[in-house]
Amino acid sequence: MAVRRVYRRYHWPELQLNCWLFIVLAASCINLGIFAWLMAVQSQLKLGTPWLFPFMIVSGALGIFFIALILILAMQRFLLPGIIIVGSFVLFVLWLTGLVETALQLYGVVGSVNDSCKYWVEGNGIHGESIEALAWLTQITICNCWKTAFAFELIGVIFFLWMVIMSWRVHRDVA
Repeated sequence: MAVRRVYRRYHWPELQLNCWLFIVLAASCINLGIFAWLMAVQSQLKLGTPWLFPFMIVSGALGIFFIALILILAMQRFLLPGIIIVGSFVLFVLWLTGLVETALQLYGVVGSVNDSCKYWVEGNGIHGESIEALAWLTQITICNCWKTAFAFELIGVIFFLWMVIMSWRVHRDVA
């Protein structure tokens, strides 16, 4: 008696998958870079490092690893919806946690980064060739990095949720 194997074929929407891969890779790299730089700034200033910085560095690195895993599985034609659902959900939870903490730090009630940026940095533009102008440029960069990190964390959260939904639809269409 011969054993016959039946292989299921999952039909992924290629354009959506490729757009998702590109945007999530960009969001992961940007957040990894921003929080690594902010961590370096904290270290240079001999300040403590908030838990958010290494947390988002790890979350960004896991996002990059997940994209690499998806590409490897896709090249081997072994891209299973179950793997993508679990991985995307885990990353969704991690990125949502980072988004909430970033929002609290950026837009919180007392002493938020956004309030400090508005009061100390954005209204005090310094021009010319001076150490004060260089310090101001560094400060405005820090302020803009916080806002960029928040925006890309929001994009990451939305796109990981979208991938959970898209993977579920791919699984449901075949089963």
